[in-house]
Amino acid sequence: MVDLAFVILAAGKGTRMRSALPKVMHKVGGKHLLFNVIDAALLCNPKKLVVVTAPLMESVRETTSKHYSLVEHAIQHEQLGTGDAVKAAELLLQDFKGIVVVLCGDTPLVRAETILPLVELLQHQPHLSMAVLGMEVTQANAYGRLVVNKNQEVERIVETKDASDTQRQITTCNSGIMAVDSEVLFALLPKLQNKNASGEFYLTDLVGLVKSECKLCGLVLTEAESVMGVNSRYELSIAENLLQNRLRRGFMDNGVTLIDPETVYFSQDTKIAQDVIIHPNVIIGQGVAIAEGVEIKSFSHIEGAVIHRNAIIGPFARLRPKTIIEESAHVGNFVELKATHLGKGAKANHLSYLGDSVVGEKANIGAGTITCNYDGFAKHKTTIGKGAFIGSNTALVAPVSIGEGAIIAAGSVITDDVSENAMGIARSKQVEKSDWARDFRETKFRS
Repeated sequence: MVDLAFVILAAGKGTRMRSALPKVMHKVGGKHLLFNVIDAALLCNPKKLVVVTAPLMESVRETTSKHYSLVEHAIQHEQLGTGDAVKAAELLLQDFKGIVVVLCGDTPLVRAETILPLVELLQHQPHLSMAVLGMEVTQANAYGRLVVNKNQEVERIVETKDASDTQRQITTCNSGIMAVDSEVLFALLPKLQNKNASGEFYLTDLVGLVKSECKLCGLVLTEAESVMGVNSRYELSIAENLLQNRLRRGFMDNGVTLIDPETVYFSQDTKIAQDVIIHPNVIIGQGVAIAEGVEIKSFSHIEGAVIHRNAIIGPFARLRPKTIIEESAHVGNFVELKATHLGKGAKANHLSYLGDSVVGEKANIGAGTITCNYDGFAKHKTTIGKGAFIGSNTALVAPVSIGEGAIIAAGSVITDDVSENAMGIARSKQVEKSDWARDFRETKFRS
């Protein structure tokens, strides 16, 4: 296998995004656009990976470095085109020998299986010095056009701004992704010129330079959606929709039932086992793992949670980060859990908030139960023992512990620990005042 290096172009200003956030840091499926591209490149097992950014994009470099140890950074000091951007990476690749693959940092749907055919083409056809990834696009567009000969070799890439009316009729378009022999790439980069409508150094002009050197450029075609670029909020929404459809299909192919797939949203790191049923209008954020046999009912929102076998969630449930739902536990409507471990077979079925809590096996949490876990300065823990029963409309003021098998009377405000199998009652004694209501009304009416 030949050595691979990747250069990911991420220096674009992204002005059409109308955002203070760099374009490549926007997200689809809970992951930065750039990180999607890096992950696809890493699956190709590269020896080198260089991300090219602009001088003021320090936040991109810092965030990327925290997540990826292999990534090196090059800075394109002026926005002089894609050819100039690759030149910025040259110093970091000066000792590299192999194939250099150039990717765009704003193409979040690209996958390893999209990229590898370019590498394989160069490996299997050594007479080729480079290969371009193309796509068929029939509607009007701003992509560069690929001029291809009868041998399916690319002779030239013409940018739309520079294309004639006849060339604009070409439907084979440039994706912006190419693979080039490293020696050819760095020998020809200095020969790029900026004599074009944009006054930029186009990397696409490498194709013409390769031909002028009596070398050849191959072509690989892919579906357009896999290489779509994101340049606006609207295009971001299109990419999100395409990605969600990809995720939905993948889960269903692996044994997950989505009753109304288009209303369910996932993150790219979501893990779901077989025989899970997900009802309409469910949102699953980052860091969620769902075991087999779980049922998630409508209008539930889940993030950062682990759900074990045969649990039932929802409808209208919210699971927040660091929550663990054990086997066969139930979380019902309008129940919110945060940093809570709900034990095997435990139930919290109605209108409750459990935060920073441990709930034992088969405990029952009555409607309206609240763990008062925050005192305005710090969070505190509530522990509820195995088989305990918490009556409706109870406030558990943390830190507090409820023993195994204990019962808490409805309407209590519990501030002290309750022993195993005891009953905790913390409410005022009921008082009845005869005829008080009648006298009150008469007084009000007279006034």
